[in-house]
Amino acid sequence: MSKSEGLSCRSNDGNESFRNTRINTQISKSVATIRKKKKQDKPIFTYIDLFAGIGGFHSAADALGGECLFASEIDGDAKTAYEANYGIKPFGDITQIDAKEIPDHDILLAGFPCQPFSIIGNRLGFDDIRGTLFFEIARILKKKKPPIFVLENVKQLSTHNKGHTLATIISKLEQLGYKTSWKVLNALDYGVPQKRERTIIVGFKDHSINFEFPQKIKRKTLEQILEDEDDIDAKHFASETIVSKRIATHKSKHEVAIWHENKSGNISSYPYSCALRAGASYNYLLVNGRRRLTPRELLRLQGFPDSFKIVCNDSQTRKQAGNAVPVSMVKEVLKQVLYAASKTER
Repeated sequence: MSKSEGLSCRSNDGNESFRNTRINTQISKSVATIRKKKKQDKPIFTYIDLFAGIGGFHSAADALGGECLFASEIDGDAKTAYEANYGIKPFGDITQIDAKEIPDHDILLAGFPCQPFSIIGNRLGFDDIRGTLFFEIARILKKKKPPIFVLENVKQLSTHNKGHTLATIISKLEQLGYKTSWKVLNALDYGVPQKRERTIIVGFKDHSINFEFPQKIKRKTLEQILEDEDDIDAKHFASETIVSKRIATHKSKHEVAIWHENKSGNISSYPYSCALRAGASYNYLLVNGRRRLTPRELLRLQGFPDSFKIVCNDSQTRKQAGNAVPVSMVKEVLKQVLYAASKTER
């Protein structure tokens, strides 16, 4: 672990010295508290969780023996849920954290937003990524040099700006000394009944490591993730008038299905859910045309265990689930990461 020397946020304000010391102390206390709470003397690996949301990466990594040393998330409600479930209060705006104050770690995990880069070209510096949230990942990788990183983004990253955005990201990661691989994976192929395609980028400092993305695994059925309707609050059900209209319009081929009703009123149905979206999923995803998905069902569709505590209101929980990293999918990726790294160590 790196020794803290006082957080130097990017400001020349004379009042920053007190703030720097305070945040530095908070980080040190946070790491000490995390280690004290852990039952295991030595984790299999340590990691940091950037743009953490409600901890999709955290849930997957902890299940594999990882120990989170630092987390960052800017949304207040997501931070509340994260702390309630993992006992770690994420730090806020990552742009205000000096990379040298982040603890040394084995794996950097980050689900970051897709943003365009303003300058076309493959420059040797960081000027063409400055001002984006990927820049924050790059500057931490540059300073901390963790052996491994795993990044998650939307499927469209692979084609964004005619492929230039992803090409720029890969170029910068390689300039930082990482052997990098990427692939679009679908959560539907990794344990959950949700069609959610995501771009996954994996990198290793050790170029001798041969990494392969995970093979598909059997997924849970909708029946396995849906709650007993006798236990579901009436507020999630549509009126009989609306249900009758839907059923008259659409005949599903599946006994248990998620109906997708678009803005035009057209309905399609599948034995799985289409991708959850922050806030919107509640309105257009319907269980057998009769009711909306509950917060617990939305979390299950992302692979969160039922032990995950719901501490925010329904609206916020729906938003959090829609923004989350698919736990079961990134867990399979991390398994492969650990396997590839262990083969090299033998």
